[in-house]
Amino acid sequence: MALDNPAFSRNSAFSAQGGVAAAQDVSAQQLQEMYDQPSTPPAGETMAIETTIQKSAVAFGLLVVGAALGWVTAESMPFLWIGAGIVGFVLALVNIFKKSPSPALVLAYSAVQGVFVGGISAFYEVQFPGIVTQAVIATLVVVGVTLALFASGKIRASKKATKIFLIAMVGYGVFSLVNLGLMLFGVTDNAFGLRSAEIFGIPIGLLLGVLVVIMAAYSLVLDFDFIQRGVRNRAPKKFEWSGVFGIMVTVIWLYLEILRMLAIAQSSD
Repeated sequence: MALDNPAFSRNSAFSAQGGVAAAQDVSAQQLQEMYDQPSTPPAGETMAIETTIQKSAVAFGLLVVGAALGWVTAESMPFLWIGAGIVGFVLALVNIFKKSPSPALVLAYSAVQGVFVGGISAFYEVQFPGIVTQAVIATLVVVGVTLALFASGKIRASKKATKIFLIAMVGYGVFSLVNLGLMLFGVTDNAFGLRSAEIFGIPIGLLLGVLVVIMAAYSLVLDFDFIQRGVRNRAPKKFEWSGVFGIMVTVIWLYLEILRMLAIAQSSD
């Protein structure tokens, strides 16, 4: 693959060669101990789809609890959800660059990001009543359709598609940074910066939002593909948490992008 989700790419268990890569650079004694072990890992000690789903449900449960807290305190304590966004970003980096997944850090990320998501959702809801319900439903539909297509084998990750995804991500990242800079320095006074500009009467943010939703959907395909690969390679069970983290990051990103896209659409009416 030309691009790997950082949640998985740093772990050899998710590589095309699976556990073989992890056996490199070990001593002769360690190799002998490995050869002496049973060829089949003990039951319950390797990744499984079912338990990855269960752990994902726990993470999403914490996300919802955090979102409820961020929602009810959004007006009285705006610093809480704003601070949670910063902490969540730091936790994301820690989880990405940590070689061995940590359940505590993954769950902490889910809870903290929940506070941020709840707070910013409440902010948008005040401006555009009903927008949060629309964003939640849209997110669930995108995730559900993507999962169904992946499970049926009708959509798969490919080298060509992943290269396009990488180029699009880099371009979107550059655009977002430039747009943020213009807004911070007062170059543009539009609520969404360059995203509010129109092309043939259609806001750039709306056109870009459709593209980003497609990108996020493909990111989900990559997440599912890497988890499936880990299960197939009989990766250690602890890497289920890497799968959970990857899905959490993608779903939160998808929701926030849909929320902003709907806000841009309603503000242009």
